[in-house]
Amino acid sequence: MPGGRLTQQERQQIALGLADGLAYAEIARRLDRPTSTVTREVMRNGGPTGYRADLAQHATQQRTQRRRPASSRRADSGPLPHGRDADAVQEFEERLSTVLMISGLPKMMARVLASLYTTDSGSLTAAELSQRLQVSPASVSKAITFLEGLDLIRRERDERRRERYVVDDDLWYQSMVRSARSNDQFVEAAREGAAVLGPGSPAAVRLENAARFLDFIHESLLRAAEQAREVLYVRTEPASGDVEPDSDAG
Repeated sequence: MPGGRLTQQERQQIALGLADGLAYAEIARRLDRPTSTVTREVMRNGGPTGYRADLAQHATQQRTQRRRPASSRRADSGPLPHGRDADAVQEFEERLSTVLMISGLPKMMARVLASLYTTDSGSLTAAELSQRLQVSPASVSKAITFLEGLDLIRRERDERRRERYVVDDDLWYQSMVRSARSNDQFVEAAREGAAVLGPGSPAAVRLENAARFLDFIHESLLRAAEQAREVLYVRTEPASGDVEPDSDAG
């Protein structure tokens, strides 16, 4: 299987495949590439309806040029902790951002969340995020507001009274609970509609089945989230150099 970066010819084949309505897996098979490579390429460059081979090629060249000075800055600041390779870390952050975008997050929100998850402390200030991502403070602020609304991050103040944006295990629980409860209004409306349309009628049965299905999913997700929170989220000792937050736990 070929490795390395996609060529301009491969990008043209991706564009043709999208125009023909082919699935990512089929395009990848024809290129002899992993499906994830094609998916990441398309999502990074306009999505399935906006992908253009020439623009994608140009954007890749620009990212490569930007990455070189970024790597130099990291090298100037000293070696990364835990023996990490700066280029590998940056490449992973881009991949994680793409995965988050595929799951539904806008690009900037995905980049902010990926940066937080790849930071040992799990927290960064607005200034740190702006410098790390090379974007404006306004872009960071918009992304933070969006992510906070989804319960994917939270705000807290550090010892210097700076506002920091934090990700941790409990936020996945909070997000799951929010997701599980997001269908409550539909369930209520479906059951109201079933009564209006007449119990036993085809339309009423359809609505009642939808409500029962979502009720079951709701209860199952909440139960699984509670079990995972108690069993899987084991608190680990902070690595050397990390500052352990205050806790009331004994």
